[in-house]
Amino acid sequence: MNALTLPEPIAAYFAAEHHPEALARCFAAQAVMKDEGHTYTGIDAIKAFMAKASAQYGATSVPFALEREEGLQVVRAKVTGNFPGSPIDLSYRFRLERGLIASLEITA
Repeated sequence: MNALTLPEPIAAYFAAEHHPEALARCFAAQAVMKDEGHTYTGIDAIKAFMAKASAQYGATSVPFALEREEGLQVVRAKVTGNFPGSPIDLSYRFRLERGLIASLEITA
């Protein structure tokens, strides 16, 4: 099996998935994240959401595909955790700027 090579900020995001402080360092100051029908703007809001989601779902994500689409890096990952429908494949649409995540939208 070939290892998936992800751009550095995206690889760091997945490596730090249960560590909100480390996750926050992956994002630009005014980054926007969309997940579970909500939008979070800025590092503090993103960090708070990620800490809550990590505690609630204990999910782990395993990226298995990377595509480039209209200026975005789209990662498909198998997500397993304490939630209905687990495991599920999700799409993570990253927009990168200056080596950081400027926006992220997570969808089924």
